[in-house]
Amino acid sequence: MILAVYAGTFDPVTKGHIDIVERAAAMFDRLVVGVFDTPSKTVLFSTEERMRFLQRTVQKSSNVEVRSYGGLTVDFAHELGATAMVRGLRSITDLDYEAAMVMMNRRLRPNIDTIFLYTSLEYQFVSSSLIKEVARYGGDIKDLVPQHVAAALKEKYLIAQ
Repeated sequence: MILAVYAGTFDPVTKGHIDIVERAAAMFDRLVVGVFDTPSKTVLFSTEERMRFLQRTVQKSSNVEVRSYGGLTVDFAHELGATAMVRGLRSITDLDYEAAMVMMNRRLRPNIDTIFLYTSLEYQFVSSSLIKEVARYGGDIKDLVPQHVAAALKEKYLIAQ
């Protein structure tokens, strides 16, 4: 059985993330989506909220599991017995950053490969940061995030005002 990990902050999950999850799930026997529990990064949604968003989004995929983790992603993958980590790319800028991570991860865990998947064209401009910025000012994000995420963003920003 080939297990892969697709990890991120997912604050919030976007349709670009979902695009990568669906395509990676078709490539591997099992895919664990790791939600990074990051105390050092300011997030809009708690780890539990981000996990719920993802679980609701992938609930029909029998080979996809959502888990939270802390520490190095490559160590999380190793602990699960994964042989691959999936990374989504939107641009060449993403690739520059990810290349350094691949080198370090190979040094730490040489038995875990990194697989890059380019996000589908319609989502290449989408980032969680951009989604939050547009939502904060009442912009239309309904085609870029799952409906339940759009509703949660709207509620979060209405409460903040």
